[in-house]
Amino acid sequence: MQKAYKLHGVHRHYDWGGTQFIPSLMKANNESNKPFAEYWMGAHPSAPAQIETNNGTVSIHEFGTIPYLFKVLDVAKMLSIQVHPTKENAEKGFLLEQTAGIPIDAPNRNYKDQNHKPEVMVALSDFWLLHGFLAPELLSARLQDFTQFHSLQELFKQEDYQGLYSYFMHLPVSKSDQILKPLLIDAVAAVQKGVVDQSHPHWWANKYYHGVVPDHNIDKGIFSIYILNIVQVKKYQGVFQGAGLLHAYLEGQTIELMANSDNVLRGGLTPKHIDIDELIKHVKFEPTYPSILMGDSMNGIETIYPCPVADFGLSKIVINIGETYTINTQSIEMLLIMEGQVELDGILYNPGEVALVNTLQELSIRAKKASLLFKSFVP
Repeated sequence: MQKAYKLHGVHRHYDWGGTQFIPSLMKANNESNKPFAEYWMGAHPSAPAQIETNNGTVSIHEFGTIPYLFKVLDVAKMLSIQVHPTKENAEKGFLLEQTAGIPIDAPNRNYKDQNHKPEVMVALSDFWLLHGFLAPELLSARLQDFTQFHSLQELFKQEDYQGLYSYFMHLPVSKSDQILKPLLIDAVAAVQKGVVDQSHPHWWANKYYHGVVPDHNIDKGIFSIYILNIVQVKKYQGVFQGAGLLHAYLEGQTIELMANSDNVLRGGLTPKHIDIDELIKHVKFEPTYPSILMGDSMNGIETIYPCPVADFGLSKIVINIGETYTINTQSIEMLLIMEGQVELDGILYNPGEVALVNTLQELSIRAKKASLLFKSFVP
């Protein structure tokens, strides 16, 4: 019986994706210069991976249930401001929409399944994201620093995150435009003058609109850029994001591991469906103090990124040339080779290739070159 199998994932060509990183990693042809946003490795119903076996290629579903989706992302354009529900709330929301007869593929559908969607990311480059509300003193200072927000200061005097956010997101567009248009004019000017960098919200407000200020109907998600933490994650550092955390990916390449779910409630920076009332029900209206995951070294070879969920675990494995590292699987695991070359169960794997390893196996990873891998598993 084979212990390891080559896995072939599915490319996702969303318009926010870059055109170079994933094709280069995967040795994929991209002469047409189309966006390669994500590479999915998992059993998601819309894009199940295919597995090479001695008896031909089969769906990953042949190997049983896998509770997570493993991905590589290349974020060139900003993603939507979003939050994910808890599992309990996902079950309730799904039932309500099913009872209401809303088709599962309807554009106004909020709940596509009954699962939560916690996620962990580990950066493959300098990576930028929005990650939870600013601490109260920082948010108060932000409202003071920008004259366009002075009219909102009274709303936050008691550190009322929900009151501030809900008020702004429910403003008539004509009113929000009066705040956001002069703000964007300042943002574009600041970037053109070179007086702000990626740590400043003006940088991202300018990027979203490509340096051109709309005359009206400005996306209210711009407000979130100014009241959420802007976090820089260095290569091989990580961030975990659980239910209720308002967040958005801004730029860079990353590994992502998440529970199998499509439940995303959006709050702007997107042409997709936005349901502010539903989103507000699920946001944790409290400050977030970003915690960067450096990873916990197990043995000098494997580094685990702590994830406080039962759905998935993620580790990084670095093996010197000529050395062997043995893993003992307690679940179906995936090994994504990022650098080098390794031999698993008699099969060679190069960068961009993925091995699926069966549960309850002892398997030696032999490094033919100095190698770096990411491993997904169920704890």
